[in-house]
Amino acid sequence: MLGYSDSNKDSGFLSSNWEIHKAQKSLQKIAEEYGLTLRIFHGRGGSVGRGGGPSYEAILAQPGHSINGRIKITEQGEVLASKYSLRDLAMFNLETITTAVIQASLLRTGFDDIEPWNEIMEEISARSRVHYRALIYEQPDFIDFFHQVTPIEEISQLQISSRPARRPSGKKDLSSLRAIPWVFSWTQTRFLLPSWYGLGTALQEFVNEEPEEHMKLLRYFYVKWPFFKMVISKAEMTLAKVDIQMAQQYVQQLSTPEDKPRFEKVFEQLAHEFYRTRDLVLQITDHQKLLDGDPILQRSVQLRNGTIVPLGFIQISLLKRLRQSQTNVTSGIIHSRYSKGELLRGALLTINGIAAGMRNTG
Repeated sequence: MLGYSDSNKDSGFLSSNWEIHKAQKSLQKIAEEYGLTLRIFHGRGGSVGRGGGPSYEAILAQPGHSINGRIKITEQGEVLASKYSLRDLAMFNLETITTAVIQASLLRTGFDDIEPWNEIMEEISARSRVHYRALIYEQPDFIDFFHQVTPIEEISQLQISSRPARRPSGKKDLSSLRAIPWVFSWTQTRFLLPSWYGLGTALQEFVNEEPEEHMKLLRYFYVKWPFFKMVISKAEMTLAKVDIQMAQQYVQQLSTPEDKPRFEKVFEQLAHEFYRTRDLVLQITDHQKLLDGDPILQRSVQLRNGTIVPLGFIQISLLKRLRQSQTNVTSGIIHSRYSKGELLRGALLTINGIAAGMRNTG
């Protein structure tokens, strides 16, 4: 079984996908040496940050010999509702996956075996991992930022999976936090950070070495190499769902006055990486706007983005009042029209609503 969730949380989107890609090649090589029949189980979640995304492209992007007529994929939670709730829809999705498995098995490409390409991807992946971990583990204000400007504490009280939000370590650190609430929190605030952070800087550093030649090479990768196209396409879809103005509202409204200056610096860092990543993805895909290559998905994302904006403002207001009420109770001050339970219930309802609008949330 290949696990996408925790590897993404630990090292970032690009590094996680590349290491899993290499692992499949190594496993298949060993299986062939010993005459074993290998079926790899892809433990994907619904969101891009947990290995999700369009199944057809993802299957075609697997290394040449790793499919061989068989594959096993996790389909869970919201994915079941969106793909299999209607008979015709279920048949369409099963046919799509079957077609991709047959195509990947019969029409193998040799691009995964081009060593110079692998070396370039190894370099870009390493740079992405360094930049991602510099934010997650070395930015001194990041943990406080995450806990204060996202609804992680409220999400921990929502029944969204079969396991609690944190592993039983007794600590409120990232190592004890499970991948589902990690991704879920960033989706609620419209940052969607686990699905793109680090990619832009890594690509930019590579392009800066030889701007014209390296950008031409990345565009060639996008056209020819299924793995690279899958990575860029997933990032493009996620970036289209990011609403950096709404994310800024969470930072401004949920930060305490004493924390606001340092949290705004973290926000600027995230926003700068978002714009860098978006611009590079547009250059590589040669699109004017995100998702220009898929107008139907582009329109769907635009419509859903707009409809959940009011829910975002309502959620911010409820979270702010809920946290103030908790502070007031601790201080012995009670002057709220609504009880803590009523405010929490309202906040959880907005969480459900935004999750429904975003679709692939965790």
